[in-house]
Amino acid sequence: MPDFYTTVRERRTYYNISKNSPVSDECIKKLIKNAILYSPSAFNSQSARVVLLFGENHDKLWQITLETLRKIVPEKDFAPTEERINSFMAGYGTILYFEDDNPIKQMQEEFPLYKDSFPKWSLESSGMLQFVVWASLEKEGLGASLQHYNPLIDEEVKAIWNIPPSWQLIAEMPFGTPTAQPDEKTFLPFKDRFRVEK
Repeated sequence: MPDFYTTVRERRTYYNISKNSPVSDECIKKLIKNAILYSPSAFNSQSARVVLLFGENHDKLWQITLETLRKIVPEKDFAPTEERINSFMAGYGTILYFEDDNPIKQMQEEFPLYKDSFPKWSLESSGMLQFVVWASLEKEGLGASLQHYNPLIDEEVKAIWNIPPSWQLIAEMPFGTPTAQPDEKTFLPFKDRFRVEK
């Protein structure tokens, strides 16, 4: 079993994934539940919401996305877009990340001094949740990527899956068993990214 730092290091963006999983649906549900429970949020606001799509629901999401993009991307330029969306649809499932406006508004009312910061802190919390889930999927042998087709697909997603009006779609994470390795990761010079002052 890889240790924490190995999992962090090996987590990558996988665009080539299949409709297979090395672990059960129950395992995937459990790791997402744990991530929701234990990822931090500002003032313990717990504003994160998640919808997990398997099977036909997973396919439906990417079909919606494909047809939405078909309406706005010129036909002569559409082939690469279609190829990319089909690569997500080829996966095993998709995780939809939302933030609920209601707890954020409640925090703004309770702590008016920080009113302008709560929406930003909400996005930070969502990012941490996304990373915890992503790394957890990596640990179980699943590859994933993080996509942002919101707000283009928001209305249809809310209608089809009966999403509450206060839930705002933040990101989509298709996942599945990797069928190809990602390109080698490159890094900017470390001296430009990290400082220590004594």
